Amino acid sequence: MARGVAGGIVGYFSAGLGAASDGHSPDLLKPVPQKIATFVAMFVVMFSWGVFVLSALMLVPLTVLLAQVVAACLPQSRKTSMKGTGRADGQQALHRPGIAVLVPAHNEASGIRATLDSIRPQLIDSDRLLVVADNCSDATAVIALDAGAEVIERTDPSCLGKGYALDYGVRYLANIQSQGKGHDIDLPDVLIIIDADCEAGTGTIARLASLCATQGRPVQALYLMGAAQDSGSRAGASSAISEFAWILKNQVRPLGFNRLGLPCQLMGSGMALPWPALQRVTLASDDLVEDAQLGLDFARMGLAPLFCPQALIRSRFPNSPDGRQSQRRRWEHGSLSLLMFGIPRFIADIISQTGRRPLDGPNDASSLCLLALALDLCVPPIALLTVMVAAVFALAITQVYWLAGSMLPLLAAGFAALLLSLAVGLAWLRFGRDVVSLGRLLLSPAYALAKLPLYGSFFWRRQLAWIRTNRDEK
Repeated sequence: MARGVAGGIVGYFSAGLGAASDGHSPDLLKPVPQKIATFVAMFVVMFSWGVFVLSALMLVPLTVLLAQVVAACLPQSRKTSMKGTGRADGQQALHRPGIAVLVPAHNEASGIRATLDSIRPQLIDSDRLLVVADNCSDATAVIALDAGAEVIERTDPSCLGKGYALDYGVRYLANIQSQGKGHDIDLPDVLIIIDADCEAGTGTIARLASLCATQGRPVQALYLMGAAQDSGSRAGASSAISEFAWILKNQVRPLGFNRLGLPCQLMGSGMALPWPALQRVTLASDDLVEDAQLGLDFARMGLAPLFCPQALIRSRFPNSPDGRQSQRRRWEHGSLSLLMFGIPRFIADIISQTGRRPLDGPNDASSLCLLALALDLCVPPIALLTVMVAAVFALAITQVYWLAGSMLPLLAAGFAALLLSLAVGLAWLRFGRDVVSLGRLLLSPAYALAKLPLYGSFFWRRQLAWIRTNRDEK
């Protein structure tokens, strides 16, 4: 192989320096070639070290991801299985906690009946089913009322976002007795939040409530998204890859940490929250990732969320291309915001011990749980992680074959690419073969590269406000 551009430049200027010393160049120009040659050499060294540092930093999220995938693929121990079941039978059935299910809805007339029909059969007479029709301009409130839910309406166009709807519903439940409407209604022990475009699997409500009440900590259900039914089209391939990426994020990774006895992030729908702890967190916000932020707030209180894979929440990706793009933009920009701004604050809280004091002694969050959440947050969306690994690998090749730099950065970048391939491959073999074919999976790097404009827009046109996803073709 050629010695590289750097060697050629250095040799060229060294030759020039020799010619100048023989009297063929003015004395004024003699020091210039040597300075340029020195600068080029320093640039190559600094570039090589920079690529190596980037490669080494990439190993942190990739190692976490691979550990989660490997743990998720291991056989489940009986102790872990019993801990995550949250069964409401036997003795636990005699002590069923008071349950309130809160469904925030913004113009969800087309699908809210199916959501409520999946929840209502799982409730008993003492449970509550509350729908917050938030800034709705359609028949969401009427349909929810007809489906047997208790409905309240919030109208405030200046405060848009799911967080405001949740805050409104929680304050309503807390104040209903003082309003003279709930003299026979006790405050719930557990609040379960389910989005209006989701459906709850059989037994989900009881499992979530039971585990939340017995552990005194937030509990997250398994929250899955189905691809649009157009598998023969290019959009179908993209949706299948998106569904697998969702499984990797919402099932494989939290399941792996669950097998290791570690907490998970809250995911927005299928969240069971202990009522006493709710009074100590802030819900009203237009944050794009209010769910993850809520989980971090609980973790600071010593109540890191638990994962309950036996409780299932299902939804689907939007059918409309504009809806898919809007949804991806909100999710990706929210994840990037959390990665860049949320993680440093969270790590600073861990180091300085400025988090809030735990509510109860038995539920104290260990430093290991807090560290695990911080490491989990360091793993970016799989498409972005793929782009980052590819970019570092390309830089490593450049500095070796074009700048005659060290092989060490290339070896580190190659190892990072190997970790990513192992993690994705194992996850696909164990959890994704029924979702996306191998041929489509091999197209995932192209799918990731197609998201580059989406990631770039984060820096020059970042989405800050919550915008509802249009799920219908029209």
